[in-house]
Formats: sequence, structure tokens, C-alpha cells
Amino acid sequence: MKQFGISLVTIVAVVSTLLAAATIWLFLTNPMTVANAVNEGDVSPLIRNLADAIYAALSGLLKYL
Repeated sequence: MKQFGISLVTIVAVVSTLLAAATIWLFLTNPMTVANAVNEGDVSPLIRNLADAIYAALSGLLKYL
């Protein structure tokens, strides 16, 4: 059970770090999407752009492997 707990904490930490980095990247590269999402309360464009940023990062990383 201890091994499972450590691996679960590691997975949660990696996912949290990935989402934080993608949010910062999106804020720097496309600030209008973030501002509109905060202003209007509609997060679907923000989520869509976050998913695109994460997909682009993972596909670029997998090209090197």
C-alpha cells in the first residue's frame, strides 16, 4: 500500500505541474483568451487552448523519444 501511495502522489504532482506550466504558457502566449475567460466566466476557450498547449508539448516531447 505504501508503494501505491507514493506513486499516486507522484502522478498527482506531475499532472499538477503540467497544468500549471501550461496555464502560465497560455497566459504568456495568448493573454486575451485568459482575460476573456476571467471576464466572462466562460472557461471553455481556456480549457481548449490548455488542451492544445499540452498536446503540442507532449507531441514535441514524443518526437524526441
